[in-house]
Amino acid sequence: MTMSAGWYLRRLSRMGPREIGGRAGDALRRRHWRSARPRVPNVSGARFTAVLPAGAVASVSPDAAKRLVAEADRLMAGHAECFGVVRDDLADPDWWYDPKTGRRAPWGYAFGVPYRDEDVVGDVKQIWELSRHQYLTVLAAAYAVTGDERYAERVAGHLRSWWAANAPLHGVHWTSGIELGIRLLSWVWIRRLLDGWPGAAGLFEDNPVALHQIWHHQRWLAAFPSRGSSANNHAVAEAAGQFAASCAFGWFPASARLRDDALRSLERHLRGNTFLSGLNRELATEYHGLVLELGLAALAEADLAGVPVPPSVRPVLLRMTDALAAVVDDRLRPPRQGDADDGHGLVVDGAGTDRWASLLATGEAVFGRLPWWPEVTAADVRTPLLAALVRPYPGATAAPVARPAKRPAHFADAGLTVLRGPDGIWCRCDGGPHGFLSIAAHAHADALSVEVRHDGVDVLADPGTYCYHGQPVWRRYFRSTLGHNTLELDGADQSVSGGPFLWTRHARSRVLAADTSGAPDGGTSRWCAEHDGYPHSVHRRQVELTAGRRELKVVDEVRGRGGAVRLAFHLGPAIAAVLTENRAELSWTRDGEERSAALDLPGQLRWQAHRGETDPPLGWYSPGFGRREPATTLVGTGFADGAQGFTTVLRFRG
Repeated sequence: MTMSAGWYLRRLSRMGPREIGGRAGDALRRRHWRSARPRVPNVSGARFTAVLPAGAVASVSPDAAKRLVAEADRLMAGHAECFGVVRDDLADPDWWYDPKTGRRAPWGYAFGVPYRDEDVVGDVKQIWELSRHQYLTVLAAAYAVTGDERYAERVAGHLRSWWAANAPLHGVHWTSGIELGIRLLSWVWIRRLLDGWPGAAGLFEDNPVALHQIWHHQRWLAAFPSRGSSANNHAVAEAAGQFAASCAFGWFPASARLRDDALRSLERHLRGNTFLSGLNRELATEYHGLVLELGLAALAEADLAGVPVPPSVRPVLLRMTDALAAVVDDRLRPPRQGDADDGHGLVVDGAGTDRWASLLATGEAVFGRLPWWPEVTAADVRTPLLAALVRPYPGATAAPVARPAKRPAHFADAGLTVLRGPDGIWCRCDGGPHGFLSIAAHAHADALSVEVRHDGVDVLADPGTYCYHGQPVWRRYFRSTLGHNTLELDGADQSVSGGPFLWTRHARSRVLAADTSGAPDGGTSRWCAEHDGYPHSVHRRQVELTAGRRELKVVDEVRGRGGAVRLAFHLGPAIAAVLTENRAELSWTRDGEERSAALDLPGQLRWQAHRGETDPPLGWYSPGFGRREPATTLVGTGFADGAQGFTTVLRFRG
């Protein structure tokens, strides 16, 4: 996907003068660096001291260790799955090869590589993911747990191979700061987990090639930070990786300065990326997880190194953890909101480890759990290792920030409301901002959408993300208004897209009412919001969950000029549906038990079921980045003139 001149103009229009000046300076620096030959500082006598405390590895549970070793053995055999693509080449990977398209990224000066052009580079996400080296942290963790040197030797071989193939400032792996930041964090943990291996020092601090790479990674991150309208989760990843490396690999003359600069940046961006309620401002749940992982990993490095962190850092991470505990459903699944690319900050666990349970377990170990938190029973590897590094934090009663006495259900600043009913009925209502910063890069056109689950099963589903680069038709669909459980007017999205990570006009939403007190006592909880995304019209939606009747009612109104309406309800992939006129009978199975519900749809609209259609796309669900599967979407078409509302009722049966 190449960027047109029009895209560059639209992108420029979303920047302020300070950002434009900064980017102009970046362009001059890139040009200078093409011919510059910097002198790498001479480091002698470097020693790695950022080791795990005694007993940390021994505290890993047998079940978590078993999953870890099983995943490590699969990696040793060369097998992995990356964004839906099965790979069997990990025994000796080609670092520039994209197995999805079969293309190989070109060599050359990094800032001249057209990494967004899939026809030239391939799918850059496929290429980048392996070079985050998070599969190597898994192998290193397997060594730490078992002492089997096969894992350490494979890690060493792959790192030496990568360093040889990716000279500083050359190739696709030197084009994006988030990749460098996460890679540095991986290298810190690889060195830490390999500390008992006799070859660890020779791989890192006694290896001029490794020192050269670490220094150039840090130099790059210091020179080209994500700025202005791009200062989202990328800025957090860059600062976290830089900070971790300058603490653990503090061998260079500039290490102290880089550490202090990175810590200031990390504090600023953690605070800037987070609502006071604790939810991430991108309103893309997976990035909430990524930022929280990165923040906890950076906090661990600070405490281990004895570096005082600004007083806001721990409270931000605490609020993020409490917010996550508040919004998950009964199966510990958070909302599927906004973009999701399966990105992780630190991976040391085997397949089958629940990401969100792991984060809550770490939060409990670091901050202490509150009485209303959902229970986490599964163990993981990362939690005891991180917790061993983090300085103890005051418990719930002594914390320097007020923690919620009961489970929050309405996050006013984020516009997110969760209605809960009996038997795991969970409904997420979206009345928040379109996204974060002027480009809202990871937002979807999903204002007033609802997401409904029953005992963790998607009934009315958010379809997900599927892709970023290279497939513009699919990118548009999964971000579109029609691709969500909300109302489309006159065939237009509520917000105007200017590119795959750019919105030039943002719908403005406001929540008019949020009463979540009724459902727990068998009564009715209510939510109402509206948005101005359609010219000359306002879409208003009211949602009521009556717990005693196990009934969810959605009423949509179009106030103003009105127009042609398409109202969509996307069913989860496990839901079978039989549509007869304006009633859909829904059925599914959970833990061997048959479940059912009836969905009564507005009779003023003509209803049709769509499933797995490609021209244009409709009726799809993306369970993870790079993967999609058919799912039923019910679409009602008609006209809205403001005279009456459209009422939808979902009734769960016993």
